[in-house]
Amino acid sequence: MKSSKESKIEQKILALLFGKAKEICEYIFKDKEIHYLQEYANTVSIKRLGYNDHGPVHMRQAALNAIRIFILLHDAGIKFSLEKEEVGTTEDSLSGVIIAALLHDLGMSVSRDKHEFSSLLLSLPIIDRILKKFYPKNLEKQTILRSLISEGILGHMGTIKINSLEAGLILLGDGCDMQKGRARIPILIGNHPQRGDIHKYSADSILKVTISKGEEKPVKIDILMESTVGFFQIEEVLIPKINSSPLKSYIELDGTVKNSETKRYF
Repeated sequence: MKSSKESKIEQKILALLFGKAKEICEYIFKDKEIHYLQEYANTVSIKRLGYNDHGPVHMRQAALNAIRIFILLHDAGIKFSLEKEEVGTTEDSLSGVIIAALLHDLGMSVSRDKHEFSSLLLSLPIIDRILKKFYPKNLEKQTILRSLISEGILGHMGTIKINSLEAGLILLGDGCDMQKGRARIPILIGNHPQRGDIHKYSADSILKVTISKGEEKPVKIDILMESTVGFFQIEEVLIPKINSSPLKSYIELDGTVKNSETKRYF
């Protein structure tokens, strides 16, 4: 059964979409296999490993972030890789981004270590099922999008070089999910210090992440923090992902501790 938070994020996502991208999202949101995998990924992440949220709420929030950045880039006239390469449309790119974002952490149901590879392994039959439904009789599009989605999933940790703008969106969408609520459950259930605690407490310090039109670049990411521990989340989690993303040149990044001056990174 879905939580109210999942449903609220789904409503925000669907309000931004239309056409095939919206239909694909609705299909994924109703898919029981995907939901069970997302839920179990969260169980392993939080209860077994003591990490923060890597489940259905996180994957929806990562998708919402990626979609918001996608729209800002599109509005600024940025062409995505499929269109530049003349092998797909803007709608194809957005559909690929949505699928990758909503599946990118399924591998947490296996292990944290190299979970991007486990995510791809678990996702491939699901990806094929989705593409065959929404791109019937178009084997070329199925093949291209399968590769694009695979790049987004494999590249979301920033440990593998990616080259498409679409895959770069998964990095940023994932990295921008860092505010307070993501760390709530593991902090409540954690009784002893363990690996991953700094991620929980730094995420718990993040009050708000705002994605908006930049002053000089297409996208601005503003991060408001309760305390300086939040800088760990920015500098050790988000910035390496931005540095690994082909979208870096389009991003402005600010970090502010409440009632203090703003630090401009990019």
